[in-house]
Amino acid sequence: MKCPFCNHNEDRVIDSRETSEGTAIRRRRECSTCNKRFTTYEYVEKTPLMVIKKDSRREPFIREKILSGIRSACQKRPISTEKIEKVVSEIEAEIQKKFDQEVESRFIGELVMEKLARIDDVAYVRFASVYRQFKDINQFMRELRDILGKRIK
Repeated sequence: MKCPFCNHNEDRVIDSRETSEGTAIRRRRECSTCNKRFTTYEYVEKTPLMVIKKDSRREPFIREKILSGIRSACQKRPISTEKIEKVVSEIEAEIQKKFDQEVESRFIGELVMEKLARIDDVAYVRFASVYRQFKDINQFMRELRDILGKRIK
């Protein structure tokens, strides 16, 4: 494994454990050269899943795209990296369970919004504003009213 700090190829595994969902192995590593520690995740390789985009294009499912989108939405929010990883793993597991070969990007986006709504309203609105491509403040306000309405119930 290449060290993300110094790019050296030799490290040692300090700790290995299964993630709580049981879908990956988390390994804590220490670089033999710079002695910095980093974490890696080992996943079972699955049949490639294709994502059907809005314009009918197909592209490979890439877990990191979901992770990146959620990280952006959660930026400067009190949400741990572990929590974000867990949410992404839950989303990936649900997609793998329901779909064999292809999944619509719409399903992924809605699933991300559903998970974000449960953990942080601000992150949810941030993601929704990009995903739903709010055109004006009225769309934004409708989404906020929906969130506030659900809180009151």
